[in-house]
Formats: sequence, structure tokens, C-alpha cells
Amino acid sequence: MIQSLPKFKPDPLTKPALDTPFHIDYEWWQREDRELRVYLRSYLCPEHHAVFEGHPDVDEIDWIDEDTAEVTRVDGLQHILRIHCSMQPGFISPQTPLVDAIFRVFLTNNNKPLTPTELSIRVKRTPTLILKALSGLRVYKGLRPLAEN
Repeated sequence: MIQSLPKFKPDPLTKPALDTPFHIDYEWWQREDRELRVYLRSYLCPEHHAVFEGHPDVDEIDWIDEDTAEVTRVDGLQHILRIHCSMQPGFISPQTPLVDAIFRVFLTNNNKPLTPTELSIRVKRTPTLILKALSGLRVYKGLRPLAEN
């Protein structure tokens, strides 16, 4: 299931900083009339690309937590990206374009908000470069600051 986070309400007087948490705003994909699932499928490893090719309608699946045995409904595509495809060599590499690398980090961590400083450790780029990419006027792949409540 795609997790919905608070809506982003930009404050024209406040510019994101190195300690501003970012995330994937899934509602942005809908507002921009973009096909998130088509985009996510491009990140599948060859093994799972073939599996999902034969089953394009898979949305939610039952997932059993190994520690608690609790059964929950999760987005099947995002789940397989997180538990398998993201573990394959080269999923995030020095050659991965910055915005793609950041997007992939959020896919692998279940969209847990991270600051540019935290992202820099995972994508091996400077926090200021990450902040510059994420804080411009244009939104890339729904990567936005987390709304403050």
C-alpha cells in the first residue's frame, strides 16, 4: 500500500536546508498525471521484470512479518523492489543519476523521510549537491520536503 504523508505546503519565506526531511510525495504523481507504477517497474531486476510482465495487475499482496507473524496488505511492486531488487548489485551505484539514486533510497527505506545529510551517506554525494537538486523550483519524481504540521 502506498503510504500517504502530510501534504506539502510551501512557505515562500522558508527554503529547505540540510536538516529538512524529504520524501516521495506520491500525491504529486497523481496531480502531475504521471504513471508511478510504470516508472517503478523500470527498477525491477530482470528476474522480477519477467514475473511482473506476466502479472501486470498485481497491486496489493498479503505480507507476513517474520518477527510478529502479523499479516498486512502491502503494495506488491514496491515490496519486491524493497526486499529483493534493491539488494542486487548496481541498484544504486556511483553511475546512478542523483535524482534516481535518491528516489531509490526512498523506495528501499519504505519512504521514511531523510535529510540531505542522511541521504548523502547512502548515495555518496555531498549534502549541498543533494539539497540543490531537491530544493529548486522544479519537483523531480515527487521528491519534496516533508510537510510540517
